[in-house]
Amino acid sequence: MREKVLFCWSGGKDSALALHRLRAEGRYEVAGLLTTCNGHYRRVSMHGVRVELLERQAAAVGLPLEIVEVSQVSSNEEYRQKMGECMKAHRSRGVTACVFGDIFLEDLRAWRESNLAEIGLRGIFPIWKVDSRVLMREFLDLGFGSILCCVNDAWLGEADVGRVIDEDFLRTLPADVDPCGENGEYHSFAFAGPIFSSPVRYTMGEKVYRPLEAAAGGTLPPPPPGRRPTRGFWFCDLLPA
Repeated sequence: MREKVLFCWSGGKDSALALHRLRAEGRYEVAGLLTTCNGHYRRVSMHGVRVELLERQAAAVGLPLEIVEVSQVSSNEEYRQKMGECMKAHRSRGVTACVFGDIFLEDLRAWRESNLAEIGLRGIFPIWKVDSRVLMREFLDLGFGSILCCVNDAWLGEADVGRVIDEDFLRTLPADVDPCGENGEYHSFAFAGPIFSSPVRYTMGEKVYRPLEAAAGGTLPPPPPGRRPTRGFWFCDLLPA
């Protein structure tokens, strides 16, 4: 009997590849996709992707989608409380673990596993500790398609958001940017590949810059040594075709 799991789905390339690997193992029954969205804007938190496109992704993947809505200006406490309630409900229906597309951020994994342990669940990380360059090679070789929907201006800019991830994108990435964007350099929207029954069609909307100062009350903490400061994020509004 296969273990019943819940997939914490961002809609990006790492989630897509992690789901592909998980399905290939054949050991798990994926009960559904779980995504956190900003309830005010009706968009995926951090990625800025519209819920309508998220729903089309789930339909093409062939899995039910559950959305946990957080406030316009959310907190970790609100996130933990709402996600905790959701996961407890799934545990009562036989789910024993949650799946994530994290790669190498140790503190993030520890935080996730600590929260899950409080509920009686465990974490599964199908692409954990795989070299980012190897993952990107696998992603492209499998025929996945993904587009940059958000970039951090400490590393990338307006010209980068809205680019499709391909060989040219990888070749022109700055040396200090992780190929998978695991340090938060960018976020993506996966629209094609072996996990989808058909491509998720979209059109390009406007590009919007969101400065962090507006949300941080005009002050930001200094960046870690050797890193350029983040002043804001560029978003590309993807529209359902």
